[in-house]
Amino acid sequence: MAPSWGPCPVVMALLWLSFCSRGHTDSGTEEYLKRAHSLTKPYQGLGASSSGTFWDISGNTMVTAHYVRLTPDLQSKQGAIWNRIACLMRDWEMQVHFKIHGQGKKNLNGDGIAVWYTKDRMQPGSVFGSKDLFSGLGIFLDTYPNEEKQHERIFPYISAMVNNGSLSYDHSRDGRPTTIGGCTALVRNLNHDTFVVIRYLKRRLTVMIDIDGKNEWKDCIDFPGIRLPMGYYFGASSATGDLTDNHDVISVKVYQLTVEKSPGDEEEEEDEEVLVPSVDNFSMLGDDLESEPMSGVALFFISFFSLVGLMVLAVIGIIVFQKWQEQSRKRFY
Repeated sequence: MAPSWGPCPVVMALLWLSFCSRGHTDSGTEEYLKRAHSLTKPYQGLGASSSGTFWDISGNTMVTAHYVRLTPDLQSKQGAIWNRIACLMRDWEMQVHFKIHGQGKKNLNGDGIAVWYTKDRMQPGSVFGSKDLFSGLGIFLDTYPNEEKQHERIFPYISAMVNNGSLSYDHSRDGRPTTIGGCTALVRNLNHDTFVVIRYLKRRLTVMIDIDGKNEWKDCIDFPGIRLPMGYYFGASSATGDLTDNHDVISVKVYQLTVEKSPGDEEEEEDEEVLVPSVDNFSMLGDDLESEPMSGVALFFISFFSLVGLMVLAVIGIIVFQKWQEQSRKRFY
């Protein structure tokens, strides 16, 4: 007589569904974990070309049982992890569990971690270990202030950039000319877990952080009108220069987001397939960019030459007036 399993298969199925999906009844959004885009312990076969893993590694990346170290606390290192599977989801969420730590004191460490959703993958370069002039989205966890005058920015600092392949990331100004938003995030040398979540939902980019060990998300970036194509790749990279840190990724979890949509929303999405990354309302983008204040020397020279110009105009005006008076007198004789 065959053994009776009772309700066990049903229970197991329910446990599996609860693990792979998370519901948000308050916002009407459902989240489903996509294993093909996620990276979790024990990282079995990570980086092996013939393995069944969905991720590749590059550079100085080191895989351990507890974390994936993109760079060690040594100078001139860079590393990256990249998902092999292109993302075909219109709305998604990427949650990254990371740790940044090292021997360097405050502002004597670097450079940070970049989290990517880009057209190209596995291409090392100058932007936190990945290529410049990228096409897609970059979220930068920047731990070192390169610009001398920070205009009230406190580092470490998280910023976001959307690029169509034509914009260069300005390291000397910490990406300020092309950022669409950011926030301070004191993430170094903490004894508790640190997370960043990147959500792309209905053309809106939201970045939140959980870095205080309280299991609470705090808003960092919220920007509407972001247009990202499907078919790009998830990744993360890091680099060190003269200043160093350990940059570790513990896990990457990507969720597909489903939202109740009206027929009008569906027609709009079908009509507007995104082919090139872009940001709506560039005037709004320009308002967020912080202007460069003039130095004292620049203000002195501007004031000086303005004064000289006014004096020259005054002299010319006096000469013209005197000649006009002379010509007027001649008419009466």
